[in-house]
Amino acid sequence: MRNTIRFYRRGRLIERSDLPPDRTLLDYLRLDERSTGTKEGCAEGDCGACTVVLRRLRAGRVVYEPVNACIMLAGQADGADVITVEDLAGDTLHPVQQAMVDKHGSQCGFCTPGFVMALFALYHEPGAANRSDVIEAISGNLCRCTGYRPIVDAGLAACAGKPNDRFTRDEQKMSGHLRAIADHKDIFIGSDERFFAAPVSVENLAALYLKHPDATLVAGTTDVGLWITKELRDLPKLIWLGRVTGLDRIEDRDDSLHIGATVRVEDATPALAAIDSDLGELIRRFAGWQVRNAATIGGNIANGSPIGDMPPALIALGAMLELQKGGRTRTVPLEDYFLDYKKQDRAPGEFVRAVTVPKLGKEEQFRCFKLSKRYDQDISAVMGAIKLRIGSGKIAEARIAFGGMAATPKRAGAAEAKLRGLSVKDESAVHLALAALGDDFKPLDDMRASADYRLEAAKALVAKAVAEIAGVPSTATRVFGARSDAHAA
Repeated sequence: MRNTIRFYRRGRLIERSDLPPDRTLLDYLRLDERSTGTKEGCAEGDCGACTVVLRRLRAGRVVYEPVNACIMLAGQADGADVITVEDLAGDTLHPVQQAMVDKHGSQCGFCTPGFVMALFALYHEPGAANRSDVIEAISGNLCRCTGYRPIVDAGLAACAGKPNDRFTRDEQKMSGHLRAIADHKDIFIGSDERFFAAPVSVENLAALYLKHPDATLVAGTTDVGLWITKELRDLPKLIWLGRVTGLDRIEDRDDSLHIGATVRVEDATPALAAIDSDLGELIRRFAGWQVRNAATIGGNIANGSPIGDMPPALIALGAMLELQKGGRTRTVPLEDYFLDYKKQDRAPGEFVRAVTVPKLGKEEQFRCFKLSKRYDQDISAVMGAIKLRIGSGKIAEARIAFGGMAATPKRAGAAEAKLRGLSVKDESAVHLALAALGDDFKPLDDMRASADYRLEAAKALVAKAVAEIAGVPSTATRVFGARSDAHAA
């Protein structure tokens, strides 16, 4: 065990044992270092003004990951090289910075450091970036005065070729530094009453959490971070799961994916998109790049939010959740994990270990849709997922789940029953069956949508899914693009 966190800054090893457990990386940079180029805008991971890049080793390769420093704990930088906007320029501006100047990508400048860092990460991605790549890279950044066209132009200009900056030239040296500090020791900083801990094995995590069942588990802190910055909660005991070996793995089985709880959303995207293209599109709209680099599949489930995007999709697919307490594990259907608003079937000292997601059978079709006021970086008003098993043109089995429609992610049992046995081409019968959604859900009115809108939207989404599966000719069934022929019924 060691009692320090260790990371690199500007080629120098930083080792700290005195940081409060809930100190954010942004506060460390601005208050401890006085590196004030990184800005605090929203303090909730939405605007991207606080974006920094963590240079890490992943599978033996140096990668550049943009993250929101405002909702990331300083302890989560352990094992990384932390790069901020102040570090980019040497004798001349970095190519990304110069492109922002040349293309007039900045006005008031408050958001500019975050945009620069997001594009700096894209600059180090393999291959030349196209317009879609640039828009995707900055989808987690907001600007309210410049407009995005000149910023996109700057990204296209800067990220058009192979990276060639001082960071790429010192990668071999930094790789050696990062390997040197990548030990296999538990981290424990503080006392039994107030600590930041980061175990390295599932066994050590289980033992520590049994000893401190009142501790807060964090993976990406994209939700818990807001408890600190917005709710001003005091979280005296924090256990970070980011160093636990084994929880970060995806096992691709013949008929399912076994996804460890700390697999990042960004890393899970290819495997989930291979199940169905709608899952890939859902994850693209999950949040901005910075959030997807931190948020985890297990965290999105474990926090029990009624508007989390992944649970409805995974429930519709028939996912099973694996939980562990001490040395014992148990498996429950994901839909049974959510008991009530922010109440889950998880005992004190028990944690989410993995989720198993079934792949689609030959007769199964899947669709999922996210409705939100803003296309990128927004919370769902309604998130719907539908899986149908079709036999002889009829709906043999249906699994329908929604988020944003109840106090928990929930299946539409009454509507499922009404749909069974109907022809997918019998539009009038399908619409009559969907009236049963009113028995399944009594949505609330709130700032995102009215109850009437939610209910009517839910009916329309299921009808849209059935129409697509029935092969009703249309190229306008998607907000962004139509499904390819490979995914048609």
